[in-house]
Amino acid sequence: MTQLDDWLGRMTEQALEPDLPICDPHHHLWDQRETFVYRYLLEDFFADMSGGHNIVSTVFLECEAFYRSKGDANMAPVGETEFVRGMAAMAASGIYGKTQVAAAIVGFADLRLGEEVKDILQAHIEAGGGRFRGIRHSTAHDPDAGILGAEHTSPNPGLFQEETFRKGFAQLAPLNVSFDAWFYHPQMPELTDLAQAFPETPIVMDHVGAPLGIGPYKGLRDEIFSQWSANVTALAKCSNVYVKLGGLAMKLTGFGHHKLDVPPSSEVLAGDWKPYLMHCIEAFGPERCMFESNFPVDKASCAYTTLWNAFKRLTADFSASDKAALFHDTATRFYRIEEA
Repeated sequence: MTQLDDWLGRMTEQALEPDLPICDPHHHLWDQRETFVYRYLLEDFFADMSGGHNIVSTVFLECEAFYRSKGDANMAPVGETEFVRGMAAMAASGIYGKTQVAAAIVGFADLRLGEEVKDILQAHIEAGGGRFRGIRHSTAHDPDAGILGAEHTSPNPGLFQEETFRKGFAQLAPLNVSFDAWFYHPQMPELTDLAQAFPETPIVMDHVGAPLGIGPYKGLRDEIFSQWSANVTALAKCSNVYVKLGGLAMKLTGFGHHKLDVPPSSEVLAGDWKPYLMHCIEAFGPERCMFESNFPVDKASCAYTTLWNAFKRLTADFSASDKAALFHDTATRFYRIEEA
């Protein structure tokens, strides 16, 4: 047991509404020994999911795991899709549990390659064995050196507006490939502009647009929420854009839950996250919103069971159809998942 698991074990909860079907549309699997959770593979994920929630299927999101070490460097990310396809096959055996892990795969391809990225996308599709659905080219960047960006993509300011990036982006829709957008909240208007330029490309904004609360953004939550919420409302006018409801347990949001002596309860999480999640639901509607775990990254602040309990507390008064959309249907429709 890791030090993190020991801390999380100080506060445990029983799963609320254990029969409610869930598609977790955002998690990672990796063996990256420099990170706080250096190994997070199939058994680790199933252990976190064992708290009683009805996780029917999941979507894997790129995280620089098991890239190819030989050959064309631009093709290296295809190794991640090959790795995840293997993990999905292991999960499908039923040995670990009933969840269809990685029923859909989102990988990485460098869109700055322009039209040449088409070959990489086709290689991902072939390697995915019917599971590959989209790419994420992370653009998270902030001028403050203390806020780490998406290091493996080395994003520069204004990347969404670059001509070569957009030539690469134009290759997605013809191949029926979606785009996951990972950035920080000041960059949201750039996504709105991109979405307007490519209305035929399905886009999902990860982590409610990552409202920052550390570094120069610390202590400015009200001002940041005002800016963030206005930008969310503007982005929601783009009918091709969806949003993942989660990621708020990341340290960069500034809630500080990871610093508590005892992990936060689902009531605490629901209270802190409510303004952000509810605004997204009101702006986009349940049919374009999907709850996510972002594990193991969000594991830094809460347990998997507690996280989903927080989402369920927030939606306790919602209709059955809205709950079905938020917890399952929107995700399976966006990522074209057919569950057994």
